[in-house]
Amino acid sequence: MTVTAASPALLHRVGDRALTWLDDHREHFRLTPEDFANNGAVVERLKPIGELALNMQVLFREGVAGSRQKERAGKLLDFTWRELLDGGNVLARLQHDEPLSPVPLEVYATFHELGHRHPGLESALEVCRRTTTWTALEMMPNRRLGVLNAERKLGLPPSSDFDQAVARTWLGQLPEPWTVQLHIAYDLTHTVFHLTNWGEAPEHIPPAIADYLTRYLPAWMEDWADLEHWDLLGELLVVDACLPRPTLDAELWERYAAAQSATGAMPIQRRMPQGDAARVFDLVHHPTLVAAFASAMATSRALSAVG
Repeated sequence: MTVTAASPALLHRVGDRALTWLDDHREHFRLTPEDFANNGAVVERLKPIGELALNMQVLFREGVAGSRQKERAGKLLDFTWRELLDGGNVLARLQHDEPLSPVPLEVYATFHELGHRHPGLESALEVCRRTTTWTALEMMPNRRLGVLNAERKLGLPPSSDFDQAVARTWLGQLPEPWTVQLHIAYDLTHTVFHLTNWGEAPEHIPPAIADYLTRYLPAWMEDWADLEHWDLLGELLVVDACLPRPTLDAELWERYAAAQSATGAMPIQRRMPQGDAARVFDLVHHPTLVAAFASAMATSRALSAVG
């Protein structure tokens, strides 16, 4: 069956609106004194900050930002490093308190690629990486891939074998496609993200995995679109954009774009939640970040096809 690809204009519009919302709500990413009193809360608040920086990096890397978008993304990146992370001091503090947490490493890796440096944090990370515990830490296989990819970004020797880590993931074993449930679907999207360094190198997806995804991803995307699970659909649309021959399915992208609110926020599922601004932010910042990511990747692939 022939699938019509979405127009670059539609793909770009989703990301432009998402970026506008993220910028307008930048203060909600800021850690509070209450967060700093609990390292668990710090970890949870750092994840979206890292994802915000990663999104801006992807936008610059793919070269799909217009002049206004590029200026906004640059200012947002600067705000993230200087104010949200206090020039990396927030990461160094967590690394001191939770020396074996991989989160400071993973968040810092993106900023390191963008040219930011925090020598104290780098020294502390190196001390921890010398321990046997660092390689023995038990974690989900796709999380191990995330750590290995962060080490690569920082120019560090890998703490374990990347190909073996891929083989241990759900996706690396090419299981029955009908067994995909919500958490498995999120696991497989992140396996692809780490394999490709967040879409930078789609050719790094092993051929067998690429063939498997080419065959079954359309059905998964259709299923989650029917369930109106926009957060997961967005991640699957990123995976599609990472394949050798992405579909960029116009019908799915039109449904996805229609779910986006007038402000640019994307709901997790069905419709936008109601409530105070802080609560709504906590519920929709992730799917909105995903929308920005999916838009940048899909727009880039669409323009490459046109070119």
